[in-house]
Amino acid sequence: MIWYEEITIESMSLPKTSHTIAQGWDLHCHSVYSDGTATPEQMVQTAASLGLDGIALADHDTSAGWADAVRAARSNHMPLIRGTEITADMDGVCVHMLGLLYDPENESVQQLFATTRQHRIERMQQMVRNLAVDFPITWQDVLDMVREGEQTTIGRPHIADALVAKGLFPNRSAVFRNTVNRASKYYVPIISPDARQVVQVIGQAGGVSIIAHPGAIGRNARLLSDEQIAQLAHLGLDGLEVHHRDNNAEQQQRLTSIAHHLDLLITGGSDWHGTGKPNHMGEHVTDEQTVQEIIRRGAIGVIK
Repeated sequence: MIWYEEITIESMSLPKTSHTIAQGWDLHCHSVYSDGTATPEQMVQTAASLGLDGIALADHDTSAGWADAVRAARSNHMPLIRGTEITADMDGVCVHMLGLLYDPENESVQQLFATTRQHRIERMQQMVRNLAVDFPITWQDVLDMVREGEQTTIGRPHIADALVAKGLFPNRSAVFRNTVNRASKYYVPIISPDARQVVQVIGQAGGVSIIAHPGAIGRNARLLSDEQIAQLAHLGLDGLEVHHRDNNAEQQQRLTSIAHHLDLLITGGSDWHGTGKPNHMGEHVTDEQTVQEIIRRGAIGVIK
């Protein structure tokens, strides 16, 4: 089934190229605990300086940065939602899932992250071995780029940083264009949990699950179909991140229509990584009413 209806473009938040801040919450930000370049404190301070209503920390496959973010949020009087971005798979389609306000002590969540992080390390080590055939890079070079030791979720950006540090490329973006993208001979596919499992685990832990940038045609050869999104909604999916720079206008129309038909929340986020990506904090946001519904559903409270 295809759920698609005409929605006026003027009523939608389209991808922005300039740094424009609107009132609202940025529900998709990363720190040094995964592949961001800023500490949780710097993230919170940036949000406060921009006048955002609130922010969510969503590092990859970890909640290790939550404590730092909580301290920073309280000292800067910046409302904070604690979350995680989880890489998943659904029938060969890569799915990034935002899990917000879940109980981090939940046994199923802890096991999910432990398994995913181990797979990430094994994958990154193999990519380094592949790269070492043509580039002077070692696993220790990558570890030298990690800011928070074993608490950090290591990913391709850390490999990119190691290559940049050696003067082989000018920045992360250049590395991704040339060596660590999916078309590269050095690339190693990620082993991910099934998206259905992720939705159920986050739900069991009392959290809110939202598919991140589900219309990002530049990221994926295939996108989730309407039917696949409906399957996840049936299992407890809460929302879709419609407003994201990687979702073009056509995809935002499609996703908005799907969300309306399935009664899913519509969110927005910048996918901010500090200086690690060109994305500007606050370039896409979530409205207060939607945030309050997320808070109502969550197992843990918002930090105020």
